[in-house]
Amino acid sequence: MTPAEKKLALAIAAVSVGALKANGQTVPPATKDEENKLIAVLKSKAPRKEMTDACRQLSVIGTKDAVPVLAALLADEEHNHMARYALEPIADGAVDEALRDALGKLKGRPLVGVIGSLGVRKDVQAVGPLTRLLQENDPDVVKVTAMSLGRIATAEAAKALQARLGTAPAALRPFVADGCMACAERLLAQGKKGEAAALYALVAKADLLPHVRLGAEQGAALAR
Repeated sequence: MTPAEKKLALAIAAVSVGALKANGQTVPPATKDEENKLIAVLKSKAPRKEMTDACRQLSVIGTKDAVPVLAALLADEEHNHMARYALEPIADGAVDEALRDALGKLKGRPLVGVIGSLGVRKDVQAVGPLTRLLQENDPDVVKVTAMSLGRIATAEAAKALQARLGTAPAALRPFVADGCMACAERLLAQGKKGEAAALYALVAKADLLPHVRLGAEQGAALAR
């Protein structure tokens, strides 16, 4: 790298660090003012593009203050996705509370999206309500619920998946099996080899396609 190229690289790095500091709210007045403006856009029910852009920016600088207005958009099919996109990175328990609260109020695609977001955030307090949703007969709901439980991967989540694998009808069983496999993989990564092996073994014995059972057998062998 030439001296000129090194100088350019350092300049770019300096700009990047400055941007991260701004997004990390090391400049409180500007960042908070910007967040308030974005919240105002969402409250005003602006055109879709403006709402989308506001959600995208809040995914970077949003705080607990943005949670109520974003949560209010979860029931809106048009804005549900971007509202969740903004909520998922916000490091505050208010987000998880809002998402869990929405579970009992939503249906269809908005509900499926919220279930997925709880999995992304690995909210252990969501295992109870997700376990109940796992009993539904809606394929979309069962599919995303099983995967979210697999991502959360607590002992309680594993138990819920195990129980449902034994009772799920044939049409839903593969979705539950996917959740079991995801859960076992995470348990194995956490060093919980015995729990992972047991979950893999259960999938290997279930009435599923041969390649799924084979994958589970291989996972069990790896865990052991």
